[in-house]
Amino acid sequence: MTFQDLLAYQKSFALAMKIFRVSKSFPKEETYSLTDQIRRSSRSVSANIAEAYRKRDYPKHFHSKLTDSDAENSETQVWLEYSIACEYITNETYTELLNDSKEVGKLINYMILNPKKFGVKEDKS
Repeated sequence: MTFQDLLAYQKSFALAMKIFRVSKSFPKEETYSLTDQIRRSSRSVSANIAEAYRKRDYPKHFHSKLTDSDAENSETQVWLEYSIACEYITNETYTELLNDSKEVGKLINYMILNPKKFGVKEDKS
């Protein structure tokens, strides 16, 4: 199994790509603010999941990287709120992306609560 096989990784990667496509239509004046921020945070979710999986020999590192991923997912939700408030996305798009993000959050939480299912060894400290 590779990190690409993890459902949390697959869903978070797909969400980041949806956000990338949607954010292409954001105004030019948002290029170095909202557009950059939402793309960075959404991409960081899957990157941190990948890092967590590679750190599974170290339970504390696994947990830490997943909590980083969860935090980035929450940050993405904040940027989605700004996107709808600034009228850069429709209510339908906002709802779809937010629901996808919530699903990713549940999958990350599952990994945090069930580390042994992902090959994490028992912490002996």
